[in-house]
Amino acid sequence: MNNYELALVVDAKIEEEVRNKTVERAQHYIRKYNGEITEVEEWGKKRLAYEIDHKREGFYYFIKFNAPADTPAELETEMRIMDNVLRYLVVRQEA
Repeated sequence: MNNYELALVVDAKIEEEVRNKTVERAQHYIRKYNGEITEVEEWGKKRLAYEIDHKREGFYYFIKFNAPADTPAELETEMRIMDNVLRYLVVRQEA
């Protein structure tokens, strides 16, 4: 098992309930591919460095998890087609 962090930028223009469901769905995918979530940080609404799909703001979330080596690839496949996700990045953390 490796330590990973998922950085997630969600559209700021959607309702809070929909935004929470989007983050819950990302957590569901982590668990689906044998990951164990250790921490979820919400950084809140931030201005983006550049426009993404004509949007200037997004909500930032950082989800730390432990998972097998094949989980990030599977997770990125799922994140690519999720609605309301502007950007995502899975990074391996050093122990």
